[in-house]
Amino acid sequence: MITIRDEVRARFPTLRLALVKVLGVEVRRGRSAELEALVREAVDEVRSRYQLATLKDMPLFRAYRDFFWRLGIDPTKERPSAEALVRRVLSGKPFPTINNLVDAYNVASMRSGIPLATFDLDAIAGGRAELRFAKPGELFLGIGMRKPVELSGKELVIADLEGPIAVYPYRDSDRTKVTEQTKNVLVVSCGAPGVEARRLIEAAELAADYITRFCGGEAGPVELVPA
Repeated sequence: MITIRDEVRARFPTLRLALVKVLGVEVRRGRSAELEALVREAVDEVRSRYQLATLKDMPLFRAYRDFFWRLGIDPTKERPSAEALVRRVLSGKPFPTINNLVDAYNVASMRSGIPLATFDLDAIAGGRAELRFAKPGELFLGIGMRKPVELSGKELVIADLEGPIAVYPYRDSDRTKVTEQTKNVLVVSCGAPGVEARRLIEAAELAADYITRFCGGEAGPVELVPA
């Protein structure tokens, strides 16, 4: 479903992804009382576990920050998505509300500390994608963007046959986002050098558990890339 280009493997030989498909989901706006309770529990857990002043020095978040610096990306401006969620709740801001499926996997991302990307599986052109370096001048329209941005070529992207569907590992594309029409999803647990495969697999399993619990559907086995 997603492969890693040779040039990416050459530069980051320990970089891995964990993938899981969840088929037959029902996406709805808003949260059930049970999902709302899970969000509150996760927010309380994060606020008791971390402090904003020392968050960047936690080993897991440091691994992703160091990865960003190696890519030439400033992680104080473009944060890995899991760290961004943790920082948001530590700053006293509300946990974001999108829809039941996005909220469910965002809880899994915040709790695990692993950035998760989730795509409408049926919107991935050609049904397959790859992790590669961006092409200089390539355009990317992320969720919430009013107009596409031009990529420099230093970014890593997950791309299908029509172009980037995520800037790795912090922003997904508008074209493949999860909506109320989505029936099948692909969850990607995004690794970085120094992040154990076990943690990626556990994050993917947690996301699949939350998605099936609150959105129905059936999760397949977790696939580790490269195995």
